[in-house]
Amino acid sequence: MDLYGRMVSAGHWRDYAIGHHPDHAVFAAFRRTAERPEVRIEKRPQLRMKQGMYALVSEHGDVLKRGQELGGVLAPLERRLMRLVG
Repeated sequence: MDLYGRMVSAGHWRDYAIGHHPDHAVFAAFRRTAERPEVRIEKRPQLRMKQGMYALVSEHGDVLKRGQELGGVLAPLERRLMRLVG
C-alpha cells in the first residue's frame, strides 16, 4: 500500500482492486478505472517452495518478476517510481 500511495501521489495510478480467490490473492493497480490493471501483484502460496509465491504480472498477462520476497518482486515498480518523480 505504501508503493500504491506513492504512485498515486506521483499521478500515475488512480484506482486499485483486491481479489481473494481460493488458491491466490491479487492486488491490481489501475491508471484509469475503466481500463485493465496496469500491474497485478499475485500471491500464490502453493508456489512458495518452487518459483516463489509473489509474482508481478503486466497488463498483458506476462510475469515480469517472481520471487519469495515481496520487496524484490516490487523492485521494477520502485525503479519506475524514481523515473516518474525524477
